[in-house]
Amino acid sequence: MKKLINNPADVLIESLRGVAAAHPELSVDLETSVITRTEPKAEGKVAVVSGGGSGHEPLHGGYVGVGMLDAAVAGEVFTSPTPDRVQAATKAVDRGAGVLHIVKNYTGDVLNFEMAAELAQMEGIEVSTVVVDDDVAVQDSLYTAGRRGVGLTVLLEKIVGAAAEEGQDLAAVTALAKRVNAQGRSMGMALTSCTVPAAGKPTFDLPEDQMEIGIGIHGEPGRHREPLAPASEIARQLVEPILADLDFAGPAIVMVNGMGATPQIELYLMYAEVAALLEAAGVRIVRNLVGNYITSLDMAGCSVTVLKSDDEILRLWDAPVVTPGLRWGA
Repeated sequence: MKKLINNPADVLIESLRGVAAAHPELSVDLETSVITRTEPKAEGKVAVVSGGGSGHEPLHGGYVGVGMLDAAVAGEVFTSPTPDRVQAATKAVDRGAGVLHIVKNYTGDVLNFEMAAELAQMEGIEVSTVVVDDDVAVQDSLYTAGRRGVGLTVLLEKIVGAAAEEGQDLAAVTALAKRVNAQGRSMGMALTSCTVPAAGKPTFDLPEDQMEIGIGIHGEPGRHREPLAPASEIARQLVEPILADLDFAGPAIVMVNGMGATPQIELYLMYAEVAALLEAAGVRIVRNLVGNYITSLDMAGCSVTVLKSDDEILRLWDAPVVTPGLRWGA
């Protein structure tokens, strides 16, 4: 294992120290591993909280800031944060209008955020929860009951964060989050495994001439393993299951996301293939992201996310955002 670390057991805390040093606009509580805005939003606005295991950066801490998240809770690598830490984040950012929890559909995350919501509600904080489950690769996996939450999480946090920023109430923000989740689908693949620092070796063995189609963001196995193929074929295998799952004819936001170790030149090459397939199917791409936005440590590979769009979603997408991971319009 070759990594830029000191002690594998200290990766999270030392990374969070780096976040604090690099971003004075963020406040980092090293005891609870909670990242919040240094300047909170105005009283009377809904707060948006997300989080999960680390190793997916810039998700979630990189999306804390104006127009997106109010707080992110970081668990250890690929490990859900505990309920008390989620509760601490919820209390820290509540501005009197309630708090929305955005939770990726992994059993530990769902249970721990659910418990944290109950604890917060006992203290008089209104909490609503939306579970993201956009992965079309598998219906159930080692980590979930139902579909996994993957790339759509990024798009949902941006859109819902903008709605909360402009003052929409908790019911409206929650309904929007559910609508975005219902209209988005993702599919991913891997060329290599990832290596968890504490494990010191790859999560799974993937021969040089093989690829894994339908992986999750923790290195979970996908639909199948097969010989390495050209980018055009890989794009087809990612796009077709997405199109088969939902009618995307019309405007859409599309993300081609790197899993952590794939260079931008390859991601743009993949985007060209993906865009051609989608446009041939009647999908009109109106906005896009190409880059590493939700990763799996040092895994090589990519994922595709397609979100069926409309005027409201586009308006909120275009709204100003100022975070370490996304920034425009401000």
